[in-house]
Amino acid sequence: MKQLGVMLLTLVLSVSVGAIAQEAGTQQPSGSTTTSTTKTKAAKLQHLRGKISDDGKSIITDKDNKTYTIQNSDAVKGHEGHDVRLSGHIDASNDSIHVTAVKMASAKKPMSEQPPK
Repeated sequence: MKQLGVMLLTLVLSVSVGAIAQEAGTQQPSGSTTTSTTKTKAAKLQHLRGKISDDGKSIITDKDNKTYTIQNSDAVKGHEGHDVRLSGHIDASNDSIHVTAVKMASAKKPMSEQPPK
């Protein structure tokens, strides 16, 4: 009877230690997680209008002709070389943007083509 109790206790402890080790192995170091989360939360969502470069790695804004590097160029795939409206978080320290949304910029119609109000 004592042997069964000791074996059961050993089994429970080994499963618990294994679960804790597995959980600790999947977590990222606290310094890197905090840094990336802080940058994302600190950067305010901004909206830009401009042209995506032909390689999809940067955008030149219409307002001030400023160039931003696109951190996640897969988000603008298919819009290379087009005029777009972007929403994203700008990192001013390295002039980059993490894009959250992309829309094709609408061209304004000349006054003659707009319906009367």
